[in-house]
Amino acid sequence: MTQRLLRVSYFYGMKIIIIGTAYPYRGGLAAYNERLATEFKAEGHEVAIVTFSVQYPGFLFPGKTQYIDGPPPNGLSIERIVNSVNPVNWLTTGLKIKKGRPDLVIFKFWLPFMGPCFGTIARIVRSNKRTRVICIFDNVIPHEKRPGDMILTRYFTSAIDGAIAMSQSVLNDLSLFRKDIPALLNPHPLFDNFGKPAGREFSLEKLGLDPAFRYFLFFGFIRAYKGLDLLIDAFSDNRFRNRKLKLIVAGEFYEDDKPYKNRVKELSLEGDIVFFDRFINDDEVKYFFCPAELVIQPYRDATQSGVTQIAYHFEKPMVVTDVGGLREIVPDGRCGYVVKPDPLSVANAIADFLDNNRKEFFTENIRQEKVKYSWSRMTASIIEVYNNILRDDHKK
Repeated sequence: MTQRLLRVSYFYGMKIIIIGTAYPYRGGLAAYNERLATEFKAEGHEVAIVTFSVQYPGFLFPGKTQYIDGPPPNGLSIERIVNSVNPVNWLTTGLKIKKGRPDLVIFKFWLPFMGPCFGTIARIVRSNKRTRVICIFDNVIPHEKRPGDMILTRYFTSAIDGAIAMSQSVLNDLSLFRKDIPALLNPHPLFDNFGKPAGREFSLEKLGLDPAFRYFLFFGFIRAYKGLDLLIDAFSDNRFRNRKLKLIVAGEFYEDDKPYKNRVKELSLEGDIVFFDRFINDDEVKYFFCPAELVIQPYRDATQSGVTQIAYHFEKPMVVTDVGGLREIVPDGRCGYVVKPDPLSVANAIADFLDNNRKEFFTENIRQEKVKYSWSRMTASIIEVYNNILRDDHKK
């Protein structure tokens, strides 16, 4: 599976290295980087992924495990050499990549904690006067703020040549740190790597759920900013009683689950909300999305979300809250609802969907809207930023 980084030959196209999360690490960041590498490779570029030997110290990771079960992705060169907490490793990794002289290094940045590691590697790599560094920003300012975030982020952002932001709010945040580099807005592409849709009956059988009910879905890991508590309160609305509805909550708790489950009991919703409180493997994702009539993201804070792009892939209407860049991705009244982050607003959207039979209308619009979110569009934006960097360098 793994080719040694410095033995990759340069036959055609650009020589590109993506630095960030990848196999054997799990989750949306890994899926994103692997899918991006696959797209660049299909376009004729030479691509390698450099991922972590140590991503987080165990005590900093809120989930049960950082690792995924199963085989590595086919056809990708992935090398585990980055230790996020070892400064000596940052130097040796940077020197190794510098010596390989790639045309382009792409970082995927999501957390200030990675700023010292990524910023040091980027500075060393760029010193070869050939390699340009572009970052794809999930977030510039994190959802959950900590002391030192601004300093760590500034250290990293001062080491890059260009940027891609996946929402306007992230692009705005980036301007607080850098206004002197080429930067483009390009939304998160479709997560189309979870397979073809599965039938409703078959999916419900796989999940052990009763096909006599209609299902809505909350998907992804659970932290306070994701607003699951708002959705639990919304689902207690009297308008939803005796309508054979169930809410699926699928994802691992990254914090104490007791407040959520106690609230379910307080509202007598034990029979209405089904928890799959664990990490959902890639090969299971379709079984959760395919039976769902609505995917609900009641976030208190967001920039963009990979969950919306899974919903687009499976052509599922959405309820999202009007925070960050979610409004940009889900046109209100066409592909779903954009609402205030409070229980009544979420409940009103669900009630409208049920009472006015919006499913077919939204689904048809989603089929048209999803065309925007291709991976080829993302790679084209990255190449455009790269060319703008070269143009600006030529002017200097």
